Amino acid sequence: MTYSVAVSGASGYAGGEILRLLADHPDIDIRTVTAHSNAGQPLIQHQPHLRSLAHLELQDTTPEILSGHDIVFLALPHGQSGQYTDALGEVPLVIDAGADHRLTSKSSWDAFYGGHFHDAWTYGVPELLVGGTKQREHLRGATRIAAPGCNASTVSLSLVPGVAAGVIDASDIVSVLAVGPSGAGKSLKTNLLGSEILGTANPYAVGGTHRHIPEIQQALRQAQRAGEAGAIDPRISFTPVLVPMSRGILATSTAPIAGDVTDAQIRDAWESAYGDETFVQLLPEGQFPRTADVLGANTALIGLAIDRAANRVTVVTAVDNLVKGTAGAAIQSMNIALGLPEARALTVNGVAP
Repeated sequence: MTYSVAVSGASGYAGGEILRLLADHPDIDIRTVTAHSNAGQPLIQHQPHLRSLAHLELQDTTPEILSGHDIVFLALPHGQSGQYTDALGEVPLVIDAGADHRLTSKSSWDAFYGGHFHDAWTYGVPELLVGGTKQREHLRGATRIAAPGCNASTVSLSLVPGVAAGVIDASDIVSVLAVGPSGAGKSLKTNLLGSEILGTANPYAVGGTHRHIPEIQQALRQAQRAGEAGAIDPRISFTPVLVPMSRGILATSTAPIAGDVTDAQIRDAWESAYGDETFVQLLPEGQFPRTADVLGANTALIGLAIDRAANRVTVVTAVDNLVKGTAGAAIQSMNIALGLPEARALTVNGVAP
């Protein structure tokens, strides 16, 4: 079976990456691409690397144009996709790459986003541990999927194994991330100009203000096994830093070691969680990833260190924010929902040099 697809926000970075991956998907027919201010222009004018899609023209983003497809991807700024999702009830599968359907807590939405709150959809990070199982089990047959925030899924994948196994203390997490500016979207912003970011590293959303914090806390809470005593209260100091690379996230997260667990028990938590996974891989002891190793790949590479002097576990994770952080996660989740091979149209191999 071939599925017809429409992609909104197709002139942006996330929309373009969704299209790049879908272009090689044997079960997908990309029929419609939409935009706002760029409607009426050739897609190739805004995504010149997508040569196989040069025949497509950007149309207006309206429910009428998006309807009538088997699958709709919404790659719109936060707070904008909700206005369309209610009108797409007849579409069999809708995948939102924005934040509108990620959070289960209205109070968290109000505190970090504001505006109208929409119900949470099935979260699109298949490898996450959720109450003793994997999130992919919830994705099978799903009709509405919320693709993750790139920073949020990177930190969550880093720490969820330790929380689920009870080997780290989630009440004192510190995460510092080196982030490429493509994660902020394609809209013109002075702080994202090449002249502003080349040769410098720029922290932003410092002091507990980044919008991905409640998404991380939500994932960590859900990692706790059903029936375990004492619900955890994850607290995280989260500091992203813009660095001069177009793509990539390198997240360094630390948390206290819980109780009297051994080094072997700590490492086993991550090995057990990801030992059978294709796209989330724990590196051998003493090895740590680079963002260069995951560019263009749907891969999260994880390095783990146990710092007994500080009594903390350090986890370093590298992803391509546009692939595993956004579009790759969305398509991986789509494959699962449709009963297709999970890795279809996705690769573990990066691009080098």
